[in-house]
Amino acid sequence: MGLGSIVGRRLAPRVQKLVPDVTHNFVREAMDKAITGIGPLRPAVRAAEKQLADEKGDVAKAVADIVRVHVAYAGAQGFVTNIGGLMTAIAAVPANITGLTLIQVRMIAEIAHLHGHDLNDVKVRRAVVTALLGEDGVKKAVKKKQLPGTPHKLATGPELAPELENMLSLEIATELIARVAGRRLATTIGKRVPVLGGVVGLTADGYATWQLGRYAAREFAKGATPKA
Repeated sequence: MGLGSIVGRRLAPRVQKLVPDVTHNFVREAMDKAITGIGPLRPAVRAAEKQLADEKGDVAKAVADIVRVHVAYAGAQGFVTNIGGLMTAIAAVPANITGLTLIQVRMIAEIAHLHGHDLNDVKVRRAVVTALLGEDGVKKAVKKKQLPGTPHKLATGPELAPELENMLSLEIATELIARVAGRRLATTIGKRVPVLGGVVGLTADGYATWQLGRYAAREFAKGATPKA
C-alpha cells in the first residue's frame, strides 16, 4: 500500500468522527446530486438520453461518449473543485473529493440507465455507488464478505442488511479519500491510454474515471435490456 493510500485510510475515520454519519451522508448526497443534477451538470437520465439520441440509439457509442465526457470533467481540476464546493452538506470532505465522486457517480448512473436499470430503484442506486470501488475493490470486498456480490448482483438481487449498508458506505468513502490522497502526492499517472480510438495523456483523476467507466459498462450490461 502506497503512502497516499495509508494517508487516505487514516484520514477517512477521522473525517467520520468530525461529523456524525459523514460517510453515509457523503455517499448518499453524491448519489442524489448525480441523479437530480447540480450546477452545470444536468440530471443523469436527461444527459444519458441526449447522448443516446445523438448516437441514434446506439447504446455502445452513447456509453463511450458518456465516459469520454466525464473523463474530461474529471481532468479539469477547477471544474471538479467547483462542483464539489456545491455539495455544502458534506463540509468535512474536501471539495476535490466530493466533486470527483459526483462526476464518477453521475457517469456510472448514466451508463446503468442506458443498460435499462431504473435509477429510482434503491438497489440500483446502491449498485451504482458500489461500482465506485472499481473492479479490484469490489472483488476484495466480496472476498472479505463485506459485499454479497458485484454491482450487477446488487442491482438485481435482494435487499442488503442494514449493517452491510453502513459498512458499504464507510468502505466507499474510505477508498475514495485514500485514492485522492494518493493522487495528490503523485499528481499524475505516467501512462497513456486509448480513448475512443485516440491516444491521450490523462491526469490521474481522468485515468481513474476512464477505468471506472469501462468497469461500469461491463457490469451493468450483464443481463440488462438496453434503452431502445
